[in-house]
Amino acid sequence: MDLLLSTHTIMKCNLKNSWIQKSTALGLLFLMGLTQMSHASLLDEVQVYTDDINEVGEWGLELHLNRTPKGNLQASYIGEKVNAGATRLTPEISFGLSRTLEAGLYLPLVQGVDGKMELAGQKWRLKWLPLKAEQNQGWFAGLNTEFSQLKYAFSDSTRSVEVRTILGWKNEDWLLATNPVFGWSVSKGYAHQSPDFTLGLKVAKRWTQDSSFGFEYYNGTGRLNEIQPNALQDRTLYIVWDHEAEPLRFNLGIGKGMNANSDAWTLKSIIEVPF
Repeated sequence: MDLLLSTHTIMKCNLKNSWIQKSTALGLLFLMGLTQMSHASLLDEVQVYTDDINEVGEWGLELHLNRTPKGNLQASYIGEKVNAGATRLTPEISFGLSRTLEAGLYLPLVQGVDGKMELAGQKWRLKWLPLKAEQNQGWFAGLNTEFSQLKYAFSDSTRSVEVRTILGWKNEDWLLATNPVFGWSVSKGYAHQSPDFTLGLKVAKRWTQDSSFGFEYYNGTGRLNEIQPNALQDRTLYIVWDHEAEPLRFNLGIGKGMNANSDAWTLKSIIEVPF
């Protein structure tokens, strides 16, 4: 009888330990899943690149002003400053090197929910546009390569490289463009990982001589070797207005997150500053 009681007690303990182990394992898997979710990165620039490029020797200045009034509060890593409640002002300085090459520098400034403004880092870029739509008609294609150095609060890998492919078509009435974007983290411990993939799409219709309206869609899928399920991807759809008349040229948009893992609402603008 004592043997039976002892056996029963041992079985109960083993079952209890087994349940604890399984629960712990599930909890760890859940936490690992949270850290692998595809969250929106620093929204210092929200745009689909087209065939815009400076003339040789021409300087350019654009201001990117974006705000996320309602966003995802779940950080994708410990110490991350999320986009929710933040305002971002990023001057972009550009210079035309040749007919097909343009260099640029981003200086992203971020004002968090605490009201403090800080410089998040810097981004250098080089745009190559060998195929241009002549007289606003036809196909265009190119590449934009970017090197970023950001504070840890805005990127878990403080150094990264991005290659943005540019492909599109336009005429006097329509603009269609896509940017498949590949991003590599190159900080110590990240260099051999698969690239992150983001797809940008733009469709715009000209309604007046100076203005067009349309949509921009951004989809961050996570690393190419581990595409996240749709529910964990970053997916945002913007309604946008482009105004191209001098002296003020701008792009304005309001974006709605398409799932719970995306920032719910984002306001974005790009304002060209004339010299």
